[in-house]
Amino acid sequence: MKFSLRLNNDHPVADYVKFAQLAESAGFDQFWVSNDLFLKSAPVILTAVALGTTSIEIGTCILNPYTLNPAEIAMVAATLDEVSGGRFNLGLSSGADDFLGWIGISAQKPRTAVVETVFAVHELFAGHRAAADGKFLCWTDEAYLRFKPRRRVPIYLGAMSPKMLAEIGRIADGGLPLLFPPEHYANVLPYIRQGAARVGRDAAEIDIAACVWCSVSEDKAAADDALKEKIAYYGHTLSPMILEQLGLTREAFEEIEQAVMVEDAIEKAKSLVTEPMMQIGIAGTIPDLIARLEKLVKMGVNHISLGPPIGPDIPAAIETIGRQVIPYFRDEK
Repeated sequence: MKFSLRLNNDHPVADYVKFAQLAESAGFDQFWVSNDLFLKSAPVILTAVALGTTSIEIGTCILNPYTLNPAEIAMVAATLDEVSGGRFNLGLSSGADDFLGWIGISAQKPRTAVVETVFAVHELFAGHRAAADGKFLCWTDEAYLRFKPRRRVPIYLGAMSPKMLAEIGRIADGGLPLLFPPEHYANVLPYIRQGAARVGRDAAEIDIAACVWCSVSEDKAAADDALKEKIAYYGHTLSPMILEQLGLTREAFEEIEQAVMVEDAIEKAKSLVTEPMMQIGIAGTIPDLIARLEKLVKMGVNHISLGPPIGPDIPAAIETIGRQVIPYFRDEK
């Protein structure tokens, strides 16, 4: 059983080094940092993390080809792989429409953009010229890296929609499907398998990280509060397919979105988060976390990825998960 840790890009850089070192000691296999707009730069954060750790894999979750040109994505990935000694994984997808809208970008043909980016980056990693005449990329024969990458960096696709989930199976080394609720994995896996089957791949060879939000603490109320804040900020961006799984509608988040984005009233927003909304993630004590994760393991999950907020006290949560959760599932396997 593989375990990874995912964090938002809104902490002090020095904290990420500490978190990654704790995760490495606790037995986590991977450490991912998001690259959401107007927060801190994930590539810079991960450079510090790479220099402060020795064995844990690191990755971006995610870079997108709209705010960062695919040529620069390849540059960042190859350089971080060099700095980390071959421990970097490139998390890639199309980005959130709401966030791109802040800067006037309309994500036209998002799946096409991601697919063409994957193929172009693969060509660059292989040391080839990556001339392209596609629907998204139009590159000349001068599109090639002027240095030799250490290797072909593994590409993990972030996905929520059925078509992008299928692309995980078709073209990616790994997947970062967001599972809201965690049990949504049962609906996600068939799309990945379908994509793999189209090109004769074995889906079992793809590293599918079951990406869940969790908040863990001995103080259940504090754990709940941390998850409520996350849901208040991001709940309105969830796809119709995910909302349907939860029995929720986009309209249910309108008042929360108003409180967060317009009024800057986070406490009000958290007070509006309902119990059905809380099922988006996992909040509570270690036994609560284990009980929900056991359901995923029974579905065939072999990579559990725990995402923000992790808990009201992140270092304590990392250490506790390392002592009680990771050994539980690895010994069970």
